[in-house]
Amino acid sequence: MKLISHRGNLNGTNKDLENNPNQVDNVLSKGYDCEIDLYVRNKKFYLGHDSERYPINLDWIYERKKNLWIHCKNTEALETLFDHKELNYFWHENDTVTITSRGYLWVYVGKQPVKNSIAVLPEKNNEKIDGCIGVCSDIIERYK
Repeated sequence: MKLISHRGNLNGTNKDLENNPNQVDNVLSKGYDCEIDLYVRNKKFYLGHDSERYPINLDWIYERKKNLWIHCKNTEALETLFDHKELNYFWHENDTVTITSRGYLWVYVGKQPVKNSIAVLPEKNNEKIDGCIGVCSDIIERYK
């Protein structure tokens, strides 16, 4: 099962560390994948959930591409990544399911069960994850 840290959280939400590039590296060093929130403005790259908080560059993403699940937070991010087929990215708002660029079913909170999907924050609604191929969670260490 794929274990994906939601924004770099390991054992609960920590707004001060979410999407922090150093925390993402910490998560990856522990063997987890990581979902990140990406903005692109004027061809500059930023991590952050509600705004452009941490400047990064495309090289930073490519160095970690195998283990990143990139949530495009604005259309410029989506348009920019469209030409980068080796990256795993997606866009969603309140959809039941979206499909990532690598073909994974990314299922919105509260919409499980969906067979062969990634369950996002299943702990919020005590969702069953039987049949899922992965979990994205703020408490990912509890899924080990």
